[in-house]
Parts: sequence; structure tokens; C-alpha cells
Amino acid sequence: MTSNSTDSDSSTSTGSSILASSIARACIDLLQLPPEAICDTLESSSASDEDAELRDGSETLETPLVPSFDGALEGYRCEASSSVGARLLDTRASARQQQQLQSSIADRKHDSDTVNAEPPPAKKLRRTSPHATSAAVDLEGTPPSGSANTLIRTNSVAHPAPQKKVKRASSGYAPPSKYAHLVNKLTDSLASNLICIFVGLNPGIRTATTGHAYNHPSNLFWKLLHKSGCTPRLCRAEEDGDMPRLYDLGLTNIVSRPTKDANELSKAEMDAGVADLEAKIATNQPEAVAVVGKGIWESLWRVRNGTSIKKEQFKYGWQDDNERMGVVKTGESQWAGAKVFVATTTSGLAAGMRPHEKEEIWEKLGDWVQDRRQQRTEETGRLTGGATVNTHS
Repeated sequence: MTSNSTDSDSSTSTGSSILASSIARACIDLLQLPPEAICDTLESSSASDEDAELRDGSETLETPLVPSFDGALEGYRCEASSSVGARLLDTRASARQQQQLQSSIADRKHDSDTVNAEPPPAKKLRRTSPHATSAAVDLEGTPPSGSANTLIRTNSVAHPAPQKKVKRASSGYAPPSKYAHLVNKLTDSLASNLICIFVGLNPGIRTATTGHAYNHPSNLFWKLLHKSGCTPRLCRAEEDGDMPRLYDLGLTNIVSRPTKDANELSKAEMDAGVADLEAKIATNQPEAVAVVGKGIWESLWRVRNGTSIKKEQFKYGWQDDNERMGVVKTGESQWAGAKVFVATTTSGLAAGMRPHEKEEIWEKLGDWVQDRRQQRTEETGRLTGGATVNTHS
């Protein structure tokens, strides 16, 4: 009895081992199939077992030969699905990496072709700026070392790089001791009964050292004087002393001491020069006085009215009749004074107005000066200043 029981248990164990090996091999085969085929195989196998059991009418064993077979099978099914899914993810990732690798290879090949490509023939570069240097430019549009201008190449055309304008630092008040070493050689160019006397601010360094008015190259006085018609030709600074004789025009300043620019003067010394200026006008009695610069008229206004001129009170051109200069009210030689014309400054350092705006203001004065010069010529038969009229011109 005991021997039969032992043989039966041994047979059962051997059958279980064979069955387990078969299941393992079946699971390994399943792992080689796609996920959809695995599921179909498992479902069809389960259905076949159930049909066979019902056909044979065999009784279900109370103790199954393989414990938890359904659970093990479900575990294999899940494991197989997970493994296949992982393989699919690995395959997709590998495909993306391969695509990126191919794209990278294509980009490198394109870059290599671009580098190795033969460059187009260089075009001759033309400079468009008058300030461009004459330095040669190589085929790549790069200026040689030491070139003053850097060129920007756009569509094979070289353009000078924009140069930043260096703004000149504004100076402040400078006491007279700063330029005490300079010898001011400038003198007034005046005479009696002139058509117009031009009043400047003060001599600059170059003007003081050379002794000729408005002698700095950047000063526009002589150009505006001619362009407006005050003089029939362009005069040189060295002719300042001949202005009264040639054209009945005089020159003087409100301040005599030289400075680099107007900012080195104080309002107090400008105002102090008003009295001397009025005396010069009263002595020489010109028909008109041309104030060359807004700042000079502002100083005259402060002294006369005891307050600064307001913006709405200032105007360029001819001033009201009650603003005449050099008026003489006492004694036998009373004089109504000279009419006043406020012109723009001619300094090259002043950038408040455009050139054509300055010219428009000066032309009004020039028209009047030409008319008065013509009238004097007709009255005397001679050009004022002593020159005879050329009737053959």
C-alpha cells in the first residue's frame, strides 16, 4: 500500500516537472511573438482546454497537478507583454537615435561642402564716404591693419562704419589770469557816420594773437557778411581794418579780453562792457548796430531793464525803435541813436541753428545795407569809403 502510494506521488511529481518545462518552453516561444499574437495564443489555448474538459466529462481534480497554474500563466502573460512592450520602446528609441544620427551626418556633409566650395569672384569695392581712407581692401572686405576706417561688407558693397562724433567738452568760467600771458593785438575798426557797426562778444585766442577779427577758420562771420550782401565780395580777416574805408562797416566787441570760448566769460563782465559799447556808438554815430549773437543782446537788455529778457520778448532781426543804441540827449549835439539789428552768432562752436536759418536772418540785414550803400552812392556820386563809382561796370 505504501509502495503504490509512493509510486503514484513520484509519477505525479514527474508529470508536474514535465508540464512545468513545457509551459516554460511555451512561454519562451511566446516572448518571440508580437504582443497581439501572444494574447490570441493564450486565449485560444484556454478556450481549447475548457472545451476538451466539457467534452470528456472528466472530473476536475480537487488538487491540481500544478498548483496556481492560472496565476502562473497570468504572470507569464504579463511578463511577456511587458518584455515585448519594452522591446518596442527600445526599438522606437533606437529609430529616433538613428534618425538623429543621419540628420547630424547630413548637416556635417553640408557644412563640409560649404567650406570646400569655391568662393565667388570678388567684386571691386567702392567707397561712398568722402572721409574714407585710400587704404586697399582685400577680397574678404577686411581693411588692412592700421586703416583709419573699418568697412562693413553688405551685398559685396563696402560702407564705412559709422564714426561716433566726439562731443567737445564745454568749458566753464576762466578768470583773466588764465590768459594774462597773451598779448591782445586786436583793435577796433571804427569811423564816424558808418552804415553799420558789428558788435562781437570778445576775441578768441587766434583772433587776439593775430590781431584780426573773426580769424578762426570755423567762424562764419566773413562768409555770412558776403553771402548776405553786406560786402560785394568775400573778404579776409586780414582786411578787417579796411572795412570802414571800403564798405562803411565797423567792428568792435562788448568785452576786450580774449578767451577760448564764450563760456569762459561771466555775465558780470559782459554787463560791465555795455557802458563802453554805448559810448562808442554815441561817439561814431552809425546808422545801425548789428549785434552778432543772442548773448550780447541779452546782456544789453539786463543792463537797460534790470532783469533778464524773457523768451517771448526775444527776437532776431530789427528791434523796436525805442531800443536804439548810443542815444545822446544832452548838449547841443542830441542824437536819436542807431537802430539795432540782432543777428545770429557766427561762432563755429554754436550749433543751435542750421546754416540756412542763419543765412535767412543775415539776408535781412544785408538787403538793408545794400540799399543804404546804393543811396549814399547816388547822393554823393562816389562810393562811401572814398572809392569812386565805376560807371563802366
